[in-house]
Amino acid sequence: MNNYNFWQQLLHRIALSSRFMRETAFDFEKSVFLKGSKIEVKNPVFVTGLARAGTTILLEAIHESGEFASLSYSDMPFLMAPNLWRKIRKRDESQQKIERAHGDGIMVNANSPEAFEEVFWQTLTQQDGEAQFKDYIKLILRSYQKQRYLSKNNQNVNRIDILQKVLPDAKILIVFKDPVNHARSLLKQHMEFSKAQQEDGFIKNYMDWIKHSEFGLSYQPITSENLRHTNPNCIDHWLEQWHLLYDKLIKSHEGDSNVVFVNGDLLYSKGSWQKISTFLAIRSYDFEFRDMRRNIEVDCNQELHQKCKTLHSKLKKISI
Repeated sequence: MNNYNFWQQLLHRIALSSRFMRETAFDFEKSVFLKGSKIEVKNPVFVTGLARAGTTILLEAIHESGEFASLSYSDMPFLMAPNLWRKIRKRDESQQKIERAHGDGIMVNANSPEAFEEVFWQTLTQQDGEAQFKDYIKLILRSYQKQRYLSKNNQNVNRIDILQKVLPDAKILIVFKDPVNHARSLLKQHMEFSKAQQEDGFIKNYMDWIKHSEFGLSYQPITSENLRHTNPNCIDHWLEQWHLLYDKLIKSHEGDSNVVFVNGDLLYSKGSWQKISTFLAIRSYDFEFRDMRRNIEVDCNQELHQKCKTLHSKLKKISI
């Protein structure tokens, strides 16, 4: 995003900064590409969790099956009109991958799936979003000529009930990691993106437009109820976010037949990946996950740390 030229930045501003433009594009897209459509939405998959849990690498692994349609970098910036944009955009023939802006070793190109779905939910009201989400998925399925939809959206942790209501056969994967490592990664990303956004205003605009508020200058806590440690420049804030979120998710969704908790620290394990493949009813194949576990110590609130450790033990017991 920091190497876009003037015209690319302008196009992103036109397509994404205006809610009216996004709504208009979506209305036009539906009128043209869903007319007489017989596309059905069956068994979609939603990957979610606190940012930095391993959701992106899991998204890529599932997407490699070839069975799913998912928004990708090639759909930028007209995310609300994927079919129209596919017809008029310049095709990127290059398959060369570069490291994404997070600096975490994940390599991407124009065809790589990414978390752009939140733009839909922030364009429409909640009521309209619930009513028209299936249509949006149908447009993506049509664009990619696939029968199943795949999404990665960290904000969906607060929208699981809605997803289950709109799409009762949806499979939902909630990813988690060791709380200390997870909190440290979030703090690091927050500091680095805040610095980058201060130096380059387009980076902040870009993240605001795609509703990427998990860290950086526009950071908004994924859950703020009963939040005591409010300073995002402190490790305790991120540990508390971890505990508040996953405690809520366990209480709300443990035992749901179509919701599973996934240990992001064990994705490198062949057994874990096979269980995920079986749950999603996709073919079995090998995917190279890196072992990202780290033994680190941080100076943090010990009472909070202990609460996180206890909850982490419970998550590991109920995860696949």
